[in-house]
Amino acid sequence: MDIQHLITKIAAFFPIFLFSLCFHEFSHGLMAKWKGDRTAELSGRLTLNPMAHGDLLGTVIFPILGVITGFFFGWAKPVPINERNLKNPKKDLFWIALAGPLSNILLAFIMALFLGFVAKFFGAIPLRKTLSELGQIFMFTNLSLAIFNALPIHPLDGGKILARFVPDSIDRWLEENQFMFFIMLMVILQTKLSAILLVPIEIIFKIFMKASELIWML
Repeated sequence: MDIQHLITKIAAFFPIFLFSLCFHEFSHGLMAKWKGDRTAELSGRLTLNPMAHGDLLGTVIFPILGVITGFFFGWAKPVPINERNLKNPKKDLFWIALAGPLSNILLAFIMALFLGFVAKFFGAIPLRKTLSELGQIFMFTNLSLAIFNALPIHPLDGGKILARFVPDSIDRWLEENQFMFFIMLMVILQTKLSAILLVPIEIIFKIFMKASELIWML
């Protein structure tokens, strides 16, 4: 990949990634507020401003590596949650954690509908191909964020989702060993085993693109 092509890919991908990641974190904070905890809001995290959510490793370094490797993933600073403000902490934390990945799936689906709408009513516009390419990058980025963050290990959202269904003793053990599991995950993502994670991403992507085509055919 030459430098010019790489810069073009980063310029197309990075703004999409930042928006998608900020929406992901905003969704965590919003769900927490709905469940009775305003800690994220009072900490200035109930926003789409990248400066409020950014993390050097997860928001900058790994996403740029993702442009090179073809597998986009990342994370931001954890949204602060005060469990004492929640009526049912274990149940409420499940919904707060799930809100992040679900928000990215929702964004991908909305984009699929938008692409179908553009194809049906504005198929002749000169920028249609560019819009389609950017839209598909938007969808793939959001689905990658959703699947990566839903992996059932701490400190990812999936670890908190899993906590809803396992005994507290097992959840504590997983939390205590989260660094080891996360390092193992990072190593796996740099090998051919990372292709396993692409399977659900590609399946959902194809389903959403079929939904987009249905709108175009109506």
